[in-house]
Amino acid sequence: MSFETLGLGPNLLRSIGEVGYSTPTPIQAEAIPLIIDGNDLIGIAQTGTGKTAAFTLPMLETLERLTSDPSRRGKTRALVLSPTRELVVQIHDNVSAYAKHLPLKVATIYGGVNEGPQKKALQHGVDLVIATPGRLMDLMGQGVADFSGLEFLVLDEADRMLDMGFLPNIRKIVLELPKKGRQTLLFSATLSRDIEKLTKEFLYKPKTVEIGRRTNPADTVEQCIHQVTKSAKMHLLTHLLEDNQLHTVLVFTRTKYGADRVAKQLSRNKIKAGAIHSNRTQNQRARALQDFKDGKLRVLVATDIAARGIDVEGITHVINFDFPPHPEDYVHRIGRTGRANNVGHAISFVTPDDSGALRTLERKIKRTIYNKRPEGFDPSKIPSPPPQSSPAGRGNSGGGSSFRPKKSGGFGGGGGSGGGGKPRRRFGQRRSSGR
Repeated sequence: MSFETLGLGPNLLRSIGEVGYSTPTPIQAEAIPLIIDGNDLIGIAQTGTGKTAAFTLPMLETLERLTSDPSRRGKTRALVLSPTRELVVQIHDNVSAYAKHLPLKVATIYGGVNEGPQKKALQHGVDLVIATPGRLMDLMGQGVADFSGLEFLVLDEADRMLDMGFLPNIRKIVLELPKKGRQTLLFSATLSRDIEKLTKEFLYKPKTVEIGRRTNPADTVEQCIHQVTKSAKMHLLTHLLEDNQLHTVLVFTRTKYGADRVAKQLSRNKIKAGAIHSNRTQNQRARALQDFKDGKLRVLVATDIAARGIDVEGITHVINFDFPPHPEDYVHRIGRTGRANNVGHAISFVTPDDSGALRTLERKIKRTIYNKRPEGFDPSKIPSPPPQSSPAGRGNSGGGSSFRPKKSGGFGGGGGSGGGGKPRRRFGQRRSSGR
């Protein structure tokens, strides 16, 4: 199958050829004709499978085809909502390449930058707006947005948009949009059944395109876990990064503070690292991401929300410094590597407290993630933390281990992610007091 068979016009096909696309991915092949035919659509596919092109190409085709209609001129005709500033910029870059030969105007709306140009774009009615919900709501509240001529609404990363606090904002935005003549599209790497029910509020008789098994991580990613104590995680991360094969590494932490702390510690250890999270300014985030793309940073430490906009070719490893509490987050995280059928590697640090989340993940993805002993890493040689004045303060503040593995099992057998090793030994049911 080729793009020529999907119903796209010559101007778009020209841009597609210049970008270097030759064959549509499965999500593109199935979704593009349905969208061109005017259907509302739910698209589910693994990260890195071409979902952005799957909704932007047919949308641009329809916008171009109807551009000659005088009643559509000077109006905002398409709105794409996305959860992060980085993802908005990424979509804009893709659209700019695809629409190179089209008579369409595109604008981005997101926080952290001067709102003046964004207000002008909304007032003048550019054809396509790509926005984060928060900043868009602010500008709509100022009365500068007119969506009376809207033809397309796209919710990108739909699971995150609906499941992580964006739903109230999206409901308010959708109430201001025309119901008649609007085509609504939802795309995501994962979409739980509960969240899918919410889409009935926004879509009319949608078609569903689902590529691969739901919540199934990319098949091109080799996965393993390293069992480790909380206090030894930083030591283990530094040890792993002594291997130069880990040359473009994305590290995930659960909190913004944790991301800063890990990045600073790596820098102190002469490992070029930066952090990206929502507390950093737009310029700081953009600079860190660009330095990572350019190879000036070997390691980028990120939180889940900020990482949704990270689309960097050649990420060799994803390391879950903090194990994700939800399977969907795990899928999104490891989807940053192993893209475009390249082999990637995902390593997850698992503490005793993470055992429940690990079992939940394995049930979801219907596979066991094998434990791999970190070669050359001996937790018993980690320096002990300085003595504390109170036993209550000992916890995980230092570099020592808070529990010891059994001599016979250690931190698991040597099996790797490919399944060649022995299944791991589970953490014990209890720890003795005082450890």
